[in-house]
Amino acid sequence: MCSNQSIVTYQKPLQHVGLNDWHARINKLRNVADSYRNDSYDLRHCARSLRNETKVQTEWDTYQNNARLSDRIAELDRWRITMEHCMGRIENEIESLKNEKDATEQDMEAMVTPLTVVSECLTTRDSRLEPELTYDDVDIELQRELSVVENNQKMLREQCHNAWNALNRLAETRFKVGEEISNKTAAQELDLQQLGLNKQCSNISYKPDPLRILKNSSTYEGWLENSRNIKRIADNELEDVYAMRESLFVSREKAKNILSAQQDRTEHTLRKRIFETQRARNELEWQQLKMKEEMDRCMNEILQLEDAYRAKADVLKLAETRLENRTARSGMELCNDEPHHGLCDEVKKLRETRRILLEQLNSAKTTYNTLESHSNRIETDLNNKNHTLMTDIRGLDLRVRLKGGKKLDTQTDRNIQLTKMEDQIPRN
Repeated sequence: MCSNQSIVTYQKPLQHVGLNDWHARINKLRNVADSYRNDSYDLRHCARSLRNETKVQTEWDTYQNNARLSDRIAELDRWRITMEHCMGRIENEIESLKNEKDATEQDMEAMVTPLTVVSECLTTRDSRLEPELTYDDVDIELQRELSVVENNQKMLREQCHNAWNALNRLAETRFKVGEEISNKTAAQELDLQQLGLNKQCSNISYKPDPLRILKNSSTYEGWLENSRNIKRIADNELEDVYAMRESLFVSREKAKNILSAQQDRTEHTLRKRIFETQRARNELEWQQLKMKEEMDRCMNEILQLEDAYRAKADVLKLAETRLENRTARSGMELCNDEPHHGLCDEVKKLRETRRILLEQLNSAKTTYNTLESHSNRIETDLNNKNHTLMTDIRGLDLRVRLKGGKKLDTQTDRNIQLTKMEDQIPRN
């Protein structure tokens, strides 16, 4: 402190700065303020730009995602409609295939009647008697018909089994398509709900980890390929089922045509055999009639020969008696005169005549016995022919069932004749 001064002044015990430093500080503050203002302006400008850009980006992203959701919903709807169309076709094919399978099973069950008829025909024809028990064309055709029926049953059985497998595969495909329809419907409803959400909704909130990728999730390409695969599988199964239905129909018609043709051939052969048997029977009946007529003539001739033979006996007795009585002549009267020679010739001729008549009589009796024996053989063969004829006619009557007809009214009489029970059954 100076003693000359009138005012006492104090200075802070701080370091004083120079004017240049002060101006420099002011300039620095001004420069810093300007810098901060510029930075604030830039920040406000960037913030405004960022706000505008983020707003536009957010609104554009929301719009794009809404459009993506709309496109996804439309795509799901298209696939759902496609799958529903496939489902409708599958349902129709299942119903049609079931109907075809049922019709095939009915035709296969209907094969029991031809099988029974053929078996009865074979059994009936096997009852023929020994001389008529032949391997004729009817037996061959019946065996062929039996083989045709068995082959038809086997073919229809295999077709029914294939149809059953096709129905199982189609049911599995229907389940897959139905599951796809259900999943796509649920996904479409969920995406519709997401499309309906906005920022003003009350049920929106932060989620713990919305960006996580689920383990069972798939890519869009995988989803699209899966949908195409299911559609392709459904189309392939539908094509196979259509071919299967055609195969069932063709198999049924083929079996019917083959069996009908074979039945016609069998019936033609059976009728031809019946005609041949009838012709042989008529021939035998004519031969039997002629044999009986010849036997009657032969018997008449035998009776006449016997009468002639007996008639010659009295004449021979007369001639021999005359010769014997003329031996009683005595002396020179016992001579071989003309009467003696005539009576001797007469006796010789009568004896020769009787021998010839006897031989002719024996020959006639032998002929008659031969005729009778052959007539008996013809009678036996005629009975066999009648029995065979009744057997074939019964077989023809049995085949009426193949045409949906009824048995004839004379079936009982034919059965009686077939079993030879005419004499054991009383007649009214």
